[in-house]
Amino acid sequence: MHDPSYLLAEALGNRLNTLNLCLALAESCTGGGIAKAITDVPGSSGWFDRGFVTYSNDAKIDMLGVKPETLARVGAVSEETALEMVAGTLTHSLADLALAVTGIAGPDGGTPVKPVGTVFIAWQKRGVSGACLKKQFSGDRQSIRQQATLFCLQQILQLLENT
Repeated sequence: MHDPSYLLAEALGNRLNTLNLCLALAESCTGGGIAKAITDVPGSSGWFDRGFVTYSNDAKIDMLGVKPETLARVGAVSEETALEMVAGTLTHSLADLALAVTGIAGPDGGTPVKPVGTVFIAWQKRGVSGACLKKQFSGDRQSIRQQATLFCLQQILQLLENT
């Protein structure tokens, strides 16, 4: 029996294959969890280009072109940063579609404005403006990361089902 992330990744792969699209990821708080779920699926190299694990601000700047001013102004966990991450993912990949996720998995790092469990998920199709969603997950670090991974997979799949 496969776990839910595998089943979602498998369904995502089938949909991407049907649409002849390729995906790339930029992950911060999930630490590569989405890419792991995707690459667990046999044949995923046919629809998954690459994943960036940009945990530090420097990595977001160096690998994805996130502006230092954005990070200084609104922080890594923000809609603006997520949108710059997803745009940078497309710039630095061969993918047709990208998803980026940044958040606070805890147990530390939360603030009253951005409590632990705050996650921003951005997606963008090449040639189209990106979109972003803010989610609030609860639980411990592992649970928040797992919920964010599942939600991101569901979000891409839902986006593609409307294509």
